[in-house]
Amino acid sequence: MSAGEKAKAKAEQVAGKAVRKAAHAVHKDTLAAKGAALEARGRMRAAKERSKGSFKH
Repeated sequence: MSAGEKAKAKAEQVAGKAVRKAAHAVHKDTLAAKGAALEARGRMRAAKERSKGSFKH
């Protein structure tokens, strides 16, 4: 997993979690869903990068 992609995945996860928690605090369900989607996209990006390593060998 390249360092740039790993950082991008972690940044998406952190940003998504922050947006989701802030949106829940002010009862904005649409924004909370967008934050959850961003967080999930970060998790999927990390999983994709981890799986790439197993196919290289």
